[in-house]
Amino acid sequence: MGNRPGMKVGDAEHTVQGDMLNVGDKAPDFTLIGTDMTGKTLADFAGKVKILSVVPSLETSVCSNQAKRFEMEAESLGDAVAVLTISADLPFTMKRWGDEMGVERQALLSTHRDMKFSDDYGTHVIDWRVNQRVVFVLDKDNVVQLAQYMPAMGDEVDFDAAVAKAKELV
Repeated sequence: MGNRPGMKVGDAEHTVQGDMLNVGDKAPDFTLIGTDMTGKTLADFAGKVKILSVVPSLETSVCSNQAKRFEMEAESLGDAVAVLTISADLPFTMKRWGDEMGVERQALLSTHRDMKFSDDYGTHVIDWRVNQRVVFVLDKDNVVQLAQYMPAMGDEVDFDAAVAKAKELV
C-alpha cells in the first residue's frame, strides 16, 4: 500500500494512503459502522449494484450536498441499487445528520473505527484522518465499474455519470 499526493485544500496538497481502485478491480470487502452502531459489510448489500459515495465529513457543505443529492437520486434508482454514503464522521454524527435530513434511501456508514476501508480503497487522507472525496459504482459482483477520485476537497463528483452507470448495470 502506497502513499500519494491526492487531495488539495486551497494550495496545500495532502497525502492519501492506499492505492487507487480502477475500473475492473474487485472491490475489497469492508466492515463499516452504521448509525445503529452495528458492523456493515459489502456482503450486506449482495445482489445489488452499489454506489459508494465517499466524503470527508457530512459536517461540510459539499459533503452534505453530495449525500443529499444521492438520497434524491436513490429514489429513481429503486431497490436494485444500494446507495452508501461513507465518511470518517462518528456514527452518532451521521445519525443526527441523517435524521435532520430525512435520509431513508441510503446507508450512512463510518470509517471512524479503524480507517481500513479508507486504506483499502485509497481514500485515507492521513494527516486529517478523513476520506478523499470519491464515488465508486460497483456491479452486483463487486467489480468497480466507475471510480472518480476528486483532486480537491471542494470538487463535486459527477453525479450524472455515477447514476447513469448504476442504471446501466441494473
